[in-house]
Amino acid sequence: MNEIVALAAHDLERRDGVYQVKAPTKTLPVKKTTQRFIDELYDLYNRRSSKSYGKFTTSEGYPTQGQIRDYVEEPQKDFLRLTTRMMDTLRAQAQARSASTGGHVFFAHFRRDGRDFLLVSVVSDKLSAALTGQDDMRDVNHLDLEGFRFAGRINLTAWADGADRYISFLKGKGDVSEYFRLFLGCDSVVEARVDTSNLVAALKEFVAEMKMPEKDGNDFLARAKAICERASSNREEIEFDALANELMPKDPKRLTDHLGHTDRGLSDRFVPDRRALASLVRFKGATKQWKVEFDREAVSSRAVIYNSKANTITLTGLPDELVAQLQSEGLGHG
Repeated sequence: MNEIVALAAHDLERRDGVYQVKAPTKTLPVKKTTQRFIDELYDLYNRRSSKSYGKFTTSEGYPTQGQIRDYVEEPQKDFLRLTTRMMDTLRAQAQARSASTGGHVFFAHFRRDGRDFLLVSVVSDKLSAALTGQDDMRDVNHLDLEGFRFAGRINLTAWADGADRYISFLKGKGDVSEYFRLFLGCDSVVEARVDTSNLVAALKEFVAEMKMPEKDGNDFLARAKAICERASSNREEIEFDALANELMPKDPKRLTDHLGHTDRGLSDRFVPDRRALASLVRFKGATKQWKVEFDREAVSSRAVIYNSKANTITLTGLPDELVAQLQSEGLGHG
């Protein structure tokens, strides 16, 4: 549930190539319609698979971080002042790149699961028709939630706690979303090893959530590893949509929704790190006295037998060389 703290809507209009801002005189009221709007917008944003993640840049000339800090620290929490200042930055970045035709810019400060967030999105109008009875129709405009292209979310709580990545934004093809990243003042943090490890964890979670049979789960993860290794070898970026289409051609959306959820923090389009891919199909562990490493297939074929109640594993089919070493030491008797 999103607890809306404050909500405001501005208009970014482009006339004769010049961007102008039409500011509201007050914030939007929090009521059933606005609650439903923000809940749906947030859900749609979460399900977009193509996102980038980062943090505020330390370079000069990007005022958004300072504007948000002023808002967070000021006792009166003047949300309209914050959003008006942020719109000046958004207008300047849009003008510099002729990025879009503009639209309605919604700002929402909300709380969810004990954390504070700021969501910014650009939503356009869409023409449709409505019946005025059984014998006539009329044109109506409505907000095109499904079609929004520009949006970003700042995890204010994670920012205050000094997290490494707390900003996310939709990552369009080419430079489409670049003006929005610059508006947020975000440094995109691409760490191939970390991003690959996060992807591996998300794929394992997906297998568990889908309750795949062991054989199907092992096959799914093995194919995911092969796809990612192919991309790594060719120095190609992994795209979640393409990955899902190849792994689950009959129902790719289920996987893209899982991978794209904002709280997972999975960056789309990065070159996978081969070392981090190994854990997709391999288990390993060690103590001061022993070290063990085996593939998932070893468990399926019972070459390795795991007993969860006894917290033990049994290795079967030992290689002759290891058996000879143990026997030469007189071990294994009694």
